[in-house]
Amino acid sequence: MRYYLVAGEASGDLHGANLMKALKVQDLNAEFRFYGGDKMKAEGGILKKHYAEMAFMGFTEVLLNLRTILKNMKACKADVLEYHPDTLILIDFPGFNLKIAEFAKENGIRVCYYISPKVWAWNQKRVLKIKRIVDKLFCILPFEVDFYKEWGMEVDYVGNPLLDAIAQFTPDPSFKKTYGLNDKIIALLPGSRKQEIERLLPDMLSVTGRFPDYKFVVAAAPDFDENYYKQFISSENVTLVFERTYDLLNVAAAAIVASGTATLETALFHIPQVVVYRGGAISVAIARMLVKIRFISLVNLIMDRKVVTELIQEDCNTQNISDELGLILSGEGRQKMLGDYEELSSKMGTAGASERTAKLIISYLKGI
Repeated sequence: MRYYLVAGEASGDLHGANLMKALKVQDLNAEFRFYGGDKMKAEGGILKKHYAEMAFMGFTEVLLNLRTILKNMKACKADVLEYHPDTLILIDFPGFNLKIAEFAKENGIRVCYYISPKVWAWNQKRVLKIKRIVDKLFCILPFEVDFYKEWGMEVDYVGNPLLDAIAQFTPDPSFKKTYGLNDKIIALLPGSRKQEIERLLPDMLSVTGRFPDYKFVVAAAPDFDENYYKQFISSENVTLVFERTYDLLNVAAAAIVASGTATLETALFHIPQVVVYRGGAISVAIARMLVKIRFISLVNLIMDRKVVTELIQEDCNTQNISDELGLILSGEGRQKMLGDYEELSSKMGTAGASERTAKLIISYLKGI
């Protein structure tokens, strides 16, 4: 069968690649065409556009780049129509993908949505549109099933694909030696998008002088080179690693993490963390009026209580980050967070989301 996938961010590329791998096991004749990234490209098929040209963060940034977004959307619609797949598989990225879903539905193309749009966060009435334009919806957060049920929509909870990625990870025993690291490591995960890196990395790096016994290691995004990151780094106590995030988390004592998927990854590695976020002033002001959730990190959202500290906007500063980091490097604060992580892992379930989703998609397409 022919599959057209659309992923607009680094996390979507990872989950899309794992889903493609699982689909190939279930469907030996699987053909792929997609918007995605290098990980999806490695699974075969035709990459039409890289996510690096598509990811814009925040209300203001979207408005400033609206012409590019609309151009990408028009090109994607045309390509989906030309390819006319057996199904369109959309991966998260709702601002873009819900428009593509609507277009596909109007043109008789079946729509599967993997990693539900976070409509529970704001403008919940979008569920009504999703019911109309999405044929099969696959959720990766436990609480989403009950949320959609309240709106009269049956969905499938498939588990979280991060569990798949972590289960497939094999630690590099020479990682610390390769980068000249000791046992005192603090991981910095500033995100993969230019806007968030430039807003958050300086704040993260500002605390290095307060923890001289620790080596700070930045998980660098593959879309930027070493020179790009070096403009932010002034301390010799900082090391860069590219595409080695899991190896880094595997050996870190603690982490400072940009709000997003990485907060859950860090928790699943059982690494105590401080969550940070900075957005454009206008974007954040609008979000604070519209967003209906108490937390921004996936860890706290899944647990429905504060497990990790979230430092947002003006609270994201050197003093606060230092204070919170000190609390989780040792002592009672560290032990409490590690205990909460055990409960989180139990809630998340087991690996196999990609395989379960692939089986459900193929069963749907075959009418089983």
